[in-house]
Amino acid sequence: MSERSSALTGLARLGFGDLTGADALLTELEGVLGVSRDELTADVAVAADPDAALVAIERVARRDAGAVAAAIREPTSRRTLWALLGASSGFGDFYLRHPEELADLTSAGTVLPEPGQLTAELLDSVGAYEGFAARADDSAWVALRVRYRRMLARIAAFDLLSEAPEEVVPVVAARLADAAGAALEASLAVARTRVSSGGAGTGLFPREQVAATQLAIIGMGKTGARELNYVSDVDIIFVGGAPDDAIEEAGESRFIDIATRLAVQTMRGLSEVEVEPPLWEVDANLRPEGKQGALVRTLDSHLSYYDRWAKSWEFQALLKARPIAGDPELGAAYVAAVQPKIWSSSARENFVDSVQRMRERVTEHIPPDEVAFQIKLGPGGIRDIEFTVQLLQLVHGMSDEGIRQRGTLDALDALVAEGYIGRSDAAAFARDYRILRLLEHRGQLRQLRRTHLMPSRQEDLRVLARSTRLADSGPAIWGLWESVKREVRDIHVRIFYRPLLSAVAALPAEERALSTAQAHDRLAAIGFTDPAGALRHIAALTSGISRKATIQRHLMPVMIRWFADGVDPDYGLLAFRRISERLGDTPWFLRMLRDSSAAAESLTHVLSGSRYVGELMEWTPESVAWLDDPEALRPRKGTVLQEEARAIQSRHDSTADTMRAVRALRRRELLRTAMSALLTDLTIEGVAASLTTITEVTIQATLRAVRREIVPPEDSALDFSVIAMGRFGGAELGFGSDADVMYVYRANGLDPQRANDLALQLVAGLRTHSEDHRVPLDLDADLRPEGRNGPLARSLDSYAEYYRRWSLSWEAQALLRARGVAGSVKLIRAFTALADDVRYPAQVQEQGLREIKRIKARVENERLPQGADPTRHLKLGPGTLSDVEWLVQLLQLEHAAQVPGLRTTSTMDALRAAETAALVPAESADLLAEAWRLASRLRSANTLLSGQTSDVLPSDRMRLDGIGRLLGYPPRSASQVEEDYLRTTRRARRIFEKLFYG
Repeated sequence: MSERSSALTGLARLGFGDLTGADALLTELEGVLGVSRDELTADVAVAADPDAALVAIERVARRDAGAVAAAIREPTSRRTLWALLGASSGFGDFYLRHPEELADLTSAGTVLPEPGQLTAELLDSVGAYEGFAARADDSAWVALRVRYRRMLARIAAFDLLSEAPEEVVPVVAARLADAAGAALEASLAVARTRVSSGGAGTGLFPREQVAATQLAIIGMGKTGARELNYVSDVDIIFVGGAPDDAIEEAGESRFIDIATRLAVQTMRGLSEVEVEPPLWEVDANLRPEGKQGALVRTLDSHLSYYDRWAKSWEFQALLKARPIAGDPELGAAYVAAVQPKIWSSSARENFVDSVQRMRERVTEHIPPDEVAFQIKLGPGGIRDIEFTVQLLQLVHGMSDEGIRQRGTLDALDALVAEGYIGRSDAAAFARDYRILRLLEHRGQLRQLRRTHLMPSRQEDLRVLARSTRLADSGPAIWGLWESVKREVRDIHVRIFYRPLLSAVAALPAEERALSTAQAHDRLAAIGFTDPAGALRHIAALTSGISRKATIQRHLMPVMIRWFADGVDPDYGLLAFRRISERLGDTPWFLRMLRDSSAAAESLTHVLSGSRYVGELMEWTPESVAWLDDPEALRPRKGTVLQEEARAIQSRHDSTADTMRAVRALRRRELLRTAMSALLTDLTIEGVAASLTTITEVTIQATLRAVRREIVPPEDSALDFSVIAMGRFGGAELGFGSDADVMYVYRANGLDPQRANDLALQLVAGLRTHSEDHRVPLDLDADLRPEGRNGPLARSLDSYAEYYRRWSLSWEAQALLRARGVAGSVKLIRAFTALADDVRYPAQVQEQGLREIKRIKARVENERLPQGADPTRHLKLGPGTLSDVEWLVQLLQLEHAAQVPGLRTTSTMDALRAAETAALVPAESADLLAEAWRLASRLRSANTLLSGQTSDVLPSDRMRLDGIGRLLGYPPRSASQVEEDYLRTTRRARRIFEKLFYG
């Protein structure tokens, strides 16, 4: 009992599952074969499924014990036998039919048959000579199929016994394709004999005419690419013909008839049911017109079809075309003739979209219960990799011969070398492709049947894990499969659907490669005003052999087109060059532009549309990365910026270092807001809120830094605050707006003169350290009491005394937008309470209102720049910002004491409150709000476009068109922008005059 238990334990260690059955079979084989159990099981470890292998050996042994015994006694053949039968019941059936073939296993194992050897073996199997076979009856086909499977066993043995089978997938697939080509060549030799007079088959044509008939067999798909599976349809196209003298004698149709019969017989020899099962399906449906088209056409007929009728997918299929059998010269002529058509196919209308739709249709036609198991066609499967690679090749291969490869892995290497796909994505694709193909190969070897499905049974998954050596259990191999699918699908979606492919495909052919003179003329024609300068920038970006230059060469044709579509192509290209030089060889930059056309197009849009953005981006080049992340383009919240500003202060001891970092923070966030304004749906209110927040955080950080430097600990009781005024106080800043402010302090027991001196030093420090020559921040204190003649800073008591005794109506009006933004919170509250008493009086004096109206009229006459057209001034012109704001402020002074909604620093909020209180008709409020928003948008757009602050709507048509495009108008809309502005402000002015002066 103990001996039997020990024996069964040993079998379990060897990998057997059915221990009792295996023990019985081994006992039987020991007697039948005359070999010991130890010798029988010496190499069982290489069997993926030892139980199945043992059953297969026992079945064959019952038929021919001598053949099996000879194979078991020879170490090489024994090891190969266990590997083959442990991975493939199909080979078990083959050796059951032909046990004599076991003798060949001594030649199998670690050596892969060469292509020439495969061809010689299969031609020998039919006794081929001079293109004909010695035998033409059905026995020739049987002999061919048996010899093919002998060769297939040698390939499989090499594959199964490899230490890292995923690494040999390419060479195994190539040999399988070579074997298919050799089989077609041998079957064609049989076919020639069968259709010749005197042959054992149809015997319809004179032998000399058959010999003169040219028939080229073109491998397509995986066959053409030398990526064939163990059991797969072999896609082919037949091309027929004959020498000119033969055609003159018998006519071309005669030879096409012969070629057609040869093609039919060739296919039958490999695919028709016989004593020996078919090898695989020979599929000629990729020929012109598919199943409905002629099986064989002349070369000219093929070319005529491709020129007139072929669809985009047919050119994608031709990408893999390769002569594999038959007339080599005709085959080479066919491939050479279709090459230009393949590589120009991406220029066809909607080519990329059609390829993408075809991939989607493949997925849609998978039965729902197979989707989770589909290795080839499902999401994340082999097809995702192949379609992605082929689309990149077809789009870019028109102008780049370096990527014109048939094989998927070869094409991936070329695409990496030429910069069309990132190294990490390509490496992942290549690794995953090998894994997926290995899983597919092992699935087909199991029964030597065509399948592309992962097993569903745990036992089958365990065998798959052992045969691939990719995992140590069924669950582990399934987990690997799931992770590969996810990775492949992610890369496929990112690359396959990126619009850059469509953009490149849509480029006119002449723009892909031009001479210098042609390029100069083309650049001028599409909108560059300095084409010579543009050529210099392009040369600087694309010259050299570095990977960076290579990628830039691929990007340039498309990006030049996008720059040309912008407002200022010349500046956009210059800015792009400067940013590229600043970023140097930063890997993420060019990878992002290559892999995300949305980011690339957005970059051209902002650079050619805004000098403000271009100049800031040059100093913050890492901001380019935001273009690939919608979240990064959103203006950041004040709390986040406050935390960063405080962290800056904690890291730096000196005010100069602190402020250098704070200025960088401000520039960065101004840039983010500008880019968001250009690229997203950020409203003018959103822009104003963001710019106001950035300014507040900058002033707060500056005040903290300056106070730390100026106010000693013994004077820390001093309270000091900054009060925002004007559009800053109303949180209505635009690009280029000044920051109107007032300064207030409270001594809190300090000597009054000391407190005043410290306050003035703080003001001076604020004004000095907030200066930024790149993006000026002007702290304008002209709205303080007494204007420019008044002290820069006052104590709270001084403000109270002034407003009680001397305040003028315009000063009360200015306080309507006063809002504390920095410094002592308690002091801000106290100042706000003081301001409320002044700006929201219980009773308003009529004289004060008349004075405000008088000042408004004087401002319109005196404040406009000399020579400026009043109707084009966005701030002071009729119906613009000034009109709307003064009207709203007048209503606030009159009614805020009774209408709480009017107690706000926001112009638009106050206008809506006035509408709610029936102080302004709803339609009038809408028109006023429209005018205010349009003037604000135009003012900011003017700054974004030119990089300079201006309150005047330009009359220059190009600048006006540029402003309009920033506002979302179509190109060449300068007149429309102007008309909309003048119409809107005219209507607003009529309402203003009626309500303000009436």
